[in-house]
Amino acid sequence: MTLPTSTPDTVTDARWNAVASEHGVAALRYTHWLDDEPRAYDGAPGLWRAADDRVVGTALRSDASDAPLDEVVLAPGEHLDVGRLRLKAISREGAPALRVFDPEISGRTRLRGILSFPHDDAWAITGVFRPAPEGQINVIRSVDGYEREEPAVGTIALEVGGAPVELTVTGDPESGLSAVIADATSNVDAYRFRFLEIEAPAADGSVTVDFNDAYLPPCAFSDHYVCPLPPANNRLAVRVEAGERTTVLD
Repeated sequence: MTLPTSTPDTVTDARWNAVASEHGVAALRYTHWLDDEPRAYDGAPGLWRAADDRVVGTALRSDASDAPLDEVVLAPGEHLDVGRLRLKAISREGAPALRVFDPEISGRTRLRGILSFPHDDAWAITGVFRPAPEGQINVIRSVDGYEREEPAVGTIALEVGGAPVELTVTGDPESGLSAVIADATSNVDAYRFRFLEIEAPAADGSVTVDFNDAYLPPCAFSDHYVCPLPPANNRLAVRVEAGERTTVLD
């Protein structure tokens, strides 16, 4: 089979900036999970520890010309720039981590584009959203093996490549849903899985799943993300030749 032609310039400016900017997705060098003992971590100046749901740094400077900071406390989502580095706090179920974004990491400096399959309206498929029964729990497994439980949202029933599919979705049926998918292009012509945003279903449950909107997860740009993996029923046997498929490096 001849692979459909696709080019790096299919990505929008906003998407490219989110990925390739100085502290964009592709700039992540490390994710360090912290404990309550102050210690040095690879790539991060100073000493870092966890305190409740926050990360705390000492013995560091916000700039080479500045005096050392007594203490920096970062809540999840907050960051501190030290020279060209960006140090950002995250939390996973109450476990804090420090992320180090470095513009000089090769995954960013070598990134030249994102390849996508050609847009095809045939991949905008109508389905039906089915809310999960009350009390149902889904187990979400991440690429690092971590598992967490969360209330199930529901599934979308549709037909893909002539086969019935029940996509497990997360999010909010009132504002929008999302799914993690893999298919027969995964690890062949595309990254091993992709993310997909889906508009909120109509009042009768009807919903359009547009696979042209599939996009690469952060893990496609750095091994230090902890992306969720597709659940079993989101691993499709057919080739989904739509959406983003892989990165372009020099």
